[in-house]
Amino acid sequence: MAETTLAEVMAELAALEDPKARAVNERHGDDHGVNLGRLRALAKRLKTQQDLAVRLWETGDTAARLLALLICRPKAFGRDELDAMLREARTPKVHDWLVNYVVKKNPHAEELRLAWLADADPVVASAGWALTTERVAKKPDGLDLAGLLDIIEARMRDAPERLQWAMNHCLARIGIEHPEHRARAIGIGERLQVLKDYPTPPGCTSPFAPVWITEMVRRQQDSTAV
Repeated sequence: MAETTLAEVMAELAALEDPKARAVNERHGDDHGVNLGRLRALAKRLKTQQDLAVRLWETGDTAARLLALLICRPKAFGRDELDAMLREARTPKVHDWLVNYVVKKNPHAEELRLAWLADADPVVASAGWALTTERVAKKPDGLDLAGLLDIIEARMRDAPERLQWAMNHCLARIGIEHPEHRARAIGIGERLQVLKDYPTPPGCTSPFAPVWITEMVRRQQDSTAV
């Protein structure tokens, strides 16, 4: 599908619209009705097309923006472009894909992590915490893990939902990856009780940090013991 026009792609997205998929997505705050498997198949056919990705993003349509994030070149965006895109990305899936598929692969990721972490907008701040969680797991050198735990302990309980979720993920990752902070991370989770009663499907791990940490550490120990 080289040289595909914006109109052609938008028409194909419209043809993929499924009322049942929209109903499911809307329960999670995402205003589109395209099955994500079909969206990924379309992206695979389109391959990387940065100019088309930019035009798709500019439509403001959620399905078009998700497709844009799949066919863009992550390193092609400037720092200010990504900052503006994040502030426009108000639906959860667009926000998550932008951070995970684009910002994490961009050379400005660390600069944006620091800026977003301190942002007054809780949705923007949640992106900063997501990038911090990535560093906790993969590049912890230079991070003040004890200081992060101080912030989480002071602010997570009363944080808005998306920010709270991101902070909780960081708390769990610190406890999982860094044994010297594990007891404190579990203790913070026990005291704050954040997500303790979150409905968890059978076979899945609870996002409640003490349970999450304990289960993931157990799995790590089992895998190394084999």
